[in-house]
Amino acid sequence: MEIRLLHGAAIAPYIDDLARLRLTLFREFPYLLDSTLSHQADYLASYAESGRSLVVLALDGSQVVGAATGMPLVDVDSELQQPFLAQGRDPASVYYFGESVLLPAYRGQGLGVRFFIERESYAHKLAEFDACAFCAVERPSGHPRRPADYKPLQGFWRNRGFLHEPSLRTAYHWRDLDEQAQSAKIMSFWLKALPA
Repeated sequence: MEIRLLHGAAIAPYIDDLARLRLTLFREFPYLLDSTLSHQADYLASYAESGRSLVVLALDGSQVVGAATGMPLVDVDSELQQPFLAQGRDPASVYYFGESVLLPAYRGQGLGVRFFIERESYAHKLAEFDACAFCAVERPSGHPRRPADYKPLQGFWRNRGFLHEPSLRTAYHWRDLDEQAQSAKIMSFWLKALPA
């Protein structure tokens, strides 16, 4: 297993691999995302365009089996900045963690923890940010597509020092696997203060 840390334009050669991972893994509950490879690649292009972005890439030989992304909140979609602006918080002080995706066969080996450590370390090294944050979709516990063996990640996030901030909410639009059209999904943020 190899871990590579990529920034800015160095991410571009891996966008298709990352898009395939997102397309595969975000079909799982709770995201249930119905999308296309080209749409996912378009979304990921913003990481290659940001000078302060990070992709933590997990490779098994030449195969990309997992990845975690991050970049300044000011470089992401306005929907993700809006909850901070609405509360008078400066998005420029926050380093945003995007996806953290890993093929099932590679889970339980500490890679998820490594993804968080690498992103936090990079955000701290930049010395421009007060906090790291990510957002997660909110689904009702009785959702009809929730698998019986589904394990929520809130405990893992708390163990990494992140606190849920339910007042920081936004709506993001995508099409679920069983939907004919896009609909709004409620996303709420988790935050962790960075050491001074």
